[in-house]
Amino acid sequence: MEFGICLLSIVPCRKEPSGASEMVTQLLFGEMYEVLEKTEDWLRIKILNDAYLCWLSVKQHFSIPEKVSQHLQQQTKVLCNELIQIISDKETGLHFPLTIGACLNGLQQGELKIHTKTFGIEGRLNETPQTINTQHLLKTAYLFLNAPYLWGGKSPFGIDCSGFTQLVYQLNGYPLPRDAYQQVELGTPLSFVDEAEAGDLAFFDNEEGRIVHVGILLNNQQIIHASGCVRIDKFDHYGIFHIDRKKYSHTLRVIKRLV
Repeated sequence: MEFGICLLSIVPCRKEPSGASEMVTQLLFGEMYEVLEKTEDWLRIKILNDAYLCWLSVKQHFSIPEKVSQHLQQQTKVLCNELIQIISDKETGLHFPLTIGACLNGLQQGELKIHTKTFGIEGRLNETPQTINTQHLLKTAYLFLNAPYLWGGKSPFGIDCSGFTQLVYQLNGYPLPRDAYQQVELGTPLSFVDEAEAGDLAFFDNEEGRIVHVGILLNNQQIIHASGCVRIDKFDHYGIFHIDRKKYSHTLRVIKRLV
């Protein structure tokens, strides 16, 4: 088996082995994956933290031994919790940005060693919490306000609805799968909107009944979600009422309580 790790700020992952194929997700710095299949220019990978399957360009692949992958997975989880932080390659002296959610497992006294590479990082870093706190979760969600919508995106420079919920929950110690139709399988369904609390996830379907959208509920019948950009809209038993367009934009399917 071959494993790899993302050592760039953000890397696109494709549905098919082609640069013209749609981006279905992204790798952030420090995220690891298993290589399942190879072509001359592409790797079919399984991202380790959510088992997501996609294609990665070989030009953006950094191979690591399985034992290195296992060692990093066993380390205390440390995620970048600022929108942007700067990391430096100790060998080349180059500096480049990390986005919130970048994985820094194994970081010690501002130094991160990954196989043959060593990086330095400064700034505020916290270990991922072991128990989720609703106020911290909402504070994290607010950091993404006005981030543009991007299909397959997972950063403040572009993010989709399920990437947003996954990243917010992950930063607060609760792992979620990548897509909304997978996330809806978790948690306890609520019978009535009035039972909902801040931090619950609301899921929305299309005319065919397929889950196509997800957002995080706030107090006062509001929801924060990625639609055009990460924004706050009104929410009720019908769904999401888009404040600017003055009409319902998404039809409610179910509310789930995860914590």
